[in-house]
Amino acid sequence: MRHGLVIGKFYPPHAGHLALVREAQARCDRVTVQVLASSAESLPGGLRASWLREELPTAHVVHGLDDHPVDYADPAAWDAHVGVIRGLLDAPVDLVVTSDSYGGELARRLGAQWHRVDPGRQGLPVSGTAVRADPARYWWALPAAVRAWFVRRVVVTGAESTGTTTLAQDLTAHYGLPAVPEFGREWTTLRDGGIDAPWHTAEFDLVAREQARREDDAARRTPRPLLVCDTDVTATVLWHERYVGRPSPGVAALAESRVPDLYLLTGDEIPFVQDGWRDGEHVRHAMQERFREELTRRRTADGVPWVELRGSRTERFDAAIALVDDLLSRPRDLAAPLPEANGDHATLSA
Repeated sequence: MRHGLVIGKFYPPHAGHLALVREAQARCDRVTVQVLASSAESLPGGLRASWLREELPTAHVVHGLDDHPVDYADPAAWDAHVGVIRGLLDAPVDLVVTSDSYGGELARRLGAQWHRVDPGRQGLPVSGTAVRADPARYWWALPAAVRAWFVRRVVVTGAESTGTTTLAQDLTAHYGLPAVPEFGREWTTLRDGGIDAPWHTAEFDLVAREQARREDDAARRTPRPLLVCDTDVTATVLWHERYVGRPSPGVAALAESRVPDLYLLTGDEIPFVQDGWRDGEHVRHAMQERFREELTRRRTADGVPWVELRGSRTERFDAAIALVDDLLSRPRDLAAPLPEANGDHATLSA
């Protein structure tokens, strides 16, 4: 057929949605996917549409606001919703593809045929409602960009030689996560002059962008909704102050745009160990205090909690595990969609 249509909230997009669209693409020359978001929902429709475009580059993905009450037994409600749907179309529809029975009435109103896929969700037992309640259980069903949104990000940070890398590596191994190492340290070994040559703001811009890129890449690949990072862009802000002597507005702006779920600050009570790439023993305690100040400011500004971990390697690890497990027990919150009445479609469009 010429033109297929798939509609839904896609809140969030998952494998069941993708299967619907691909079935429509197999039967139609072109397919329109409509993301019908409501004001009650806490994921912007435009963001959901961008996720779908990434997964379905040959589909025509559009989004619109539909705040009309959802009652599949009410002709007036049908008229209102179909009005929104027609307003987002650029051509007549020949085929409507759904999993649940509302598709029959929608197709009739659009003058199209109806094709039903996987009724009862037997082939792909997943729904938006289920994902929102327990994303870890349905991690297999989420596209990479959606996974990255659900990931809880934990940043291990601190002054030089406070055990940040050790703790980050221990946590990464414990949870079976992709590593997000400190790019700034890697850059120090690559740059001309090593640690002793003068530093420039452009280098910190490079370090900050690459650190953020690596973190985001790992968030798309992690096998569970968790990521542990050995430092982040906020630390780069402080190292710029340390080596250049003034703030960097560019690095600071990038740091402000990235809000993790938890900071773990490694304590400076342990002995300083010189590994050949450190030069800050004389300012270590002052830098640690600067980290405390900045994390306190971030907590006030963004609500990001932070905890300073002290003691032996085992004591720090055990304390960190308790904090991270508590974080994992609370999925990233999404507001409930509009209530729905008199339909069997909730497992599909929720």
